[in-house]
Amino acid sequence: MPTAAIKICGISTPTAVEAAIRARAAHIGLVFFPQSPRAVTPAQAAALSQQAGGRIGRVGLFVDADDRLLGDVMAAAPLDAIQLHGAETPERAASIRARFGVPVWKALAVASAADVRRADAYAGAADLILFDAKTPKGTLPGGMGLSFDWTLVAHWKGPMAWGLAGGLDAGNVADAIRLIGAPLVDTSSGVESAPGFKDDTRIAAFCAAVRGAS
Repeated sequence: MPTAAIKICGISTPTAVEAAIRARAAHIGLVFFPQSPRAVTPAQAAALSQQAGGRIGRVGLFVDADDRLLGDVMAAAPLDAIQLHGAETPERAASIRARFGVPVWKALAVASAADVRRADAYAGAADLILFDAKTPKGTLPGGMGLSFDWTLVAHWKGPMAWGLAGGLDAGNVADAIRLIGAPLVDTSSGVESAPGFKDDTRIAAFCAAVRGAS
């Protein structure tokens, strides 16, 4: 089994950038959602993006953002991909992809097989589907350490690339990869000592567990 790609989301400090690079993650995630404890401003993201350079992929996470915010971020901190984590439609995803010229990842909240089937509508509009846990109404759309029934997406054969998020940590990520064959895994709270505070040791342990699952 090929080694799953790794994304460490919610990066907000230079130390965390270096930890992700040392651990050989493929991507860092920068959150542009003010309600999140992991949120960064375009100015903060610019410094982190420059630090990352060509050493690791830079994915910006947005929740129902307008073009002005997207444009401000892309001007300050060029991203390698834009992750949409809100209620963005396929049409909106396609518009963002065309306007900003980078791959678009669409996160879908999953609690049932019907939620998984929604992914098909994003064929041609998004480059990657990220299956994540559905969070309770009125809470943050992600980063809460919640998981879902992974068998709903086991060895998914949809029209685009895909990944798994939601409640992943060093203790369960290898099982998830072996069970469903996820080609990409995404963690945020699973490598934190407290909400918004990335832990270098946990990042290293997570990435080692992913490689151990191959």
